[in-house]
Amino acid sequence: MKKCVAEFIGTFALVFCGTGAIVIDQETHGAVTHAGIAITFGLIVMCMIYALGNISGAHLNPAVSVAFSVAGKFPLRQLPAYIVSQLAGAVAASLVLKLLFPANVLLGATLPAGSAMQSFVLEFLLTFFLMLVIINVATGSKEQGMFAGLAIGSVVLLEAMFAGPICGASMNPARSFAPAVVSGHLESLWVYMIATPLGAITAIPVWKYLRPAHESQT
Repeated sequence: MKKCVAEFIGTFALVFCGTGAIVIDQETHGAVTHAGIAITFGLIVMCMIYALGNISGAHLNPAVSVAFSVAGKFPLRQLPAYIVSQLAGAVAASLVLKLLFPANVLLGATLPAGSAMQSFVLEFLLTFFLMLVIINVATGSKEQGMFAGLAIGSVVLLEAMFAGPICGASMNPARSFAPAVVSGHLESLWVYMIATPLGAITAIPVWKYLRPAHESQT
């Protein structure tokens, strides 16, 4: 139960701060800026990893939880509870933003700027890179573990910085699901619900192949 509460809180914080930055940028006519939005996403991910990582692992992302299960690093029996907690936290955050900014139409929803396939490929690759970093730093040595939050947050910031204007740089089904459902803009949700888990899962066999031989046997 503590793990589920931690995932709820962490994902709430991610969606509230990240999509909140988008909403406030719109409400203030660009005061936050695109760079500010990307930095917000990266920083909140980093902070939640340091705050909650020792409790639940701070997945904050159904695609990450699924990929960890595929890798054998996370018990399959705990997966449904984690995903429900993450989705619930994300929806709660979007509901709060709807209450605070009722006139905002999208609430930070991810929508393709170009074609759906363009965003699908981008989201697949972005989540692939993100998961490749996560699976290496989150399960590595103690030294790597100390810097896991910084490494993962930096990847989120980097990818949001360059890909955000085209696909939204979701990399997270919960992050896309919540504002889409609460705002009612479901037309492109399938892109983010399919591409992000596929990208995360694809990173696992690549990680297994690249691991040193002595680690592959453990």
